[in-house]
Amino acid sequence: MKMASPCRRSPTICGGLLLLLAFVAETAQGGAGASAPALYVLGDSLADVGNNNHLVTPFRANFPHNGVDYPGHLATGRFSNGHNLADFIAASLGLPSPPAYRSLGNTISRNHSIFLKGVNFASGGAGVLDGTNKGLTISFDEQIERDYSTVYGGLVQQLGQAQASIHVARSIFAVGIGGNDIAARVLSGPADQRQMSSDEQFIGSLAQSLRRKLQRMYKLGMRRLFFVGTGPLGCYPLLRQRSLAMECDAEASSLSVRYGAAAAAILRAMSTRRPGFRYSFFDQYTALLGYIQEPEANGFAEAKAACCALGNGTALLICTPANALCADRASHVFWDGAHLTDATTEKLVAVAFNGSAPMVSPVNLEELSM
Repeated sequence: MKMASPCRRSPTICGGLLLLLAFVAETAQGGAGASAPALYVLGDSLADVGNNNHLVTPFRANFPHNGVDYPGHLATGRFSNGHNLADFIAASLGLPSPPAYRSLGNTISRNHSIFLKGVNFASGGAGVLDGTNKGLTISFDEQIERDYSTVYGGLVQQLGQAQASIHVARSIFAVGIGGNDIAARVLSGPADQRQMSSDEQFIGSLAQSLRRKLQRMYKLGMRRLFFVGTGPLGCYPLLRQRSLAMECDAEASSLSVRYGAAAAAILRAMSTRRPGFRYSFFDQYTALLGYIQEPEANGFAEAKAACCALGNGTALLICTPANALCADRASHVFWDGAHLTDATTEKLVAVAFNGSAPMVSPVNLEELSM
């Protein structure tokens, strides 16, 4: 008597078995010392690969000139002329760049195998604080509690709790966030006219919120974290041009340094108190400031003006079709008022992957992934 296919009799069970077999094969091929099996990305526009395309928000980049150097010259939603932070991190790990979570649509409920190599939850405009650009972005809290939590639940459903925990623990989580909080504070008006907390209280609130969210990620299985500190935000074109002399904004840069120090302290504390937790902190502030202060020594010709800007040189937050475009994107540090060219980002990720303390510590990205 001809037996019915087990998959035909129970496609859900069969799908789960196939996914589990794929996971076991992946683990067997990895072995001791293998790099991470997946990359999960959270954060802001530094790493957004298209999540904001699905929102009604001014924080979108799915139009020219964005993507002018991306394969096919496509404006994918990346705030860049080409690839961004998430892409270069994935490439350095030998992984495909994870898809935008919001682009997966209805496939999420039907096929959890798409989660095995990683997912990108980052959203342009997001901040550490829930109130930063509220309603216009996918907040960091929503990225964790709603989107990543759904992915983790899908992996548990298909692999079982034990195997899902192993998979997630071996994966790399990349987080880059905080710049929007600082920019929102600085751009809210002169410091002596603000009706808000002191700088010390502001940094304290950022640290408290970041600590809570990273601890929540740990409870949801994260064990290996690559954290990207903010750049020297005061030297970005959007903030630099507030000065008639185009000087770096001292307040924004100071807040960037203090936030980076607070984030590093949180990570150090987690590594001593949370079993199995390892991290790599990339001091993007110091690395990028070196490019800005010595552009020619680092392969750049322009480190103040944005490549994509208005005819009078004024840089906007996001590159738009109305902006003029520089001829040589690789010679510019900055793409628009608040984002880097892909040439700059590629150099930074190379430092994070192969570099050493104090630029990246206590281990670099390569060491974290092994």
